[in-house]
Amino acid sequence: MKVTDHITAANGKTLFSFEILPPLKGTRIDELFGTIERLMAFGPKFIDVTSHREEFIYKKRENGLLEKVHTRKRPGTVGICAAIQNQFKIDTVPHVICGGFSREETEYALIDLHYLGIDNVLVLRGDALKAEGAFKPEPHGHTYAIDLLKQVSDLNKGHYLHDEVENSNPSNFCIGVAGYPEKHFEAPSLNTDIKYLKAKVDAGAEYVVTQMFFDNQHYFDFVAKCRKANIHVPIIPGLKPIATASQLTTIPRNFHLNLPDDLVEAVEAAKTPAAVKEVGIQWCITQSKELMAKGAPVLHYYTMGKADATEKIASALF
Repeated sequence: MKVTDHITAANGKTLFSFEILPPLKGTRIDELFGTIERLMAFGPKFIDVTSHREEFIYKKRENGLLEKVHTRKRPGTVGICAAIQNQFKIDTVPHVICGGFSREETEYALIDLHYLGIDNVLVLRGDALKAEGAFKPEPHGHTYAIDLLKQVSDLNKGHYLHDEVENSNPSNFCIGVAGYPEKHFEAPSLNTDIKYLKAKVDAGAEYVVTQMFFDNQHYFDFVAKCRKANIHVPIIPGLKPIATASQLTTIPRNFHLNLPDDLVEAVEAAKTPAAVKEVGIQWCITQSKELMAKGAPVLHYYTMGKADATEKIASALF
């Protein structure tokens, strides 16, 4: 079932969903299933599954030259989505990214997802490699998320990359994209960022999931600006509770956002790691209640692969 169909069927009721990370290479799926099992009690309608590109390292050969070696830390998103749907009978939303994939590899993944009965994808550019700094597409890959989105949209029309494909039945993916209430860090302004988002909606995006934020006013202002720009698809707020004191530094640095002074002061005043985590949970509950009261279609939680905090938050709301 499509994300947008779930929202329509809810008839104004705020839904619950969350995002998980595929487990690290070498671990079994049991731990991931345990995380999901704990959150199933709150009736999630869909689960997002992140996608991670290959990285690479340089190893020194005996002759002194460096050899570029590709590494992959997590199993494939397609297989994880299939396993979750089979185990829990719930819709999954695989993240499909530009980084690390050619157009042909993307098409293969989309064909597999369609074959498995997966109805939704979240289309993203993906992050730059740590060793490169700036994002660089793969050879024959996509540079921007909108180009990837257009490939999915073309597949929905039965248009494949190569004419010699004998069976060109169309897919029927519900396409989601990311939105940034405090703007994407590479955009020169929020209005410019919203212009790019409007282009994605015009190209076929059916809903938006936001980057995390800790001040709801950023979300409300973002939605208002989007509506003014004639973006009328559902805009789903993405939420994450602060879990450690170090995140006062790492979250702003890694996600290019601001933390409210009240939250910073509360975390700094907490005496123990458990107290810090509780501050984050209570802040997120307060955020969630206000978002529900203002009619947010879904509350979408970034679990980072751990259920504890999201479970406490959901138990207070759903």
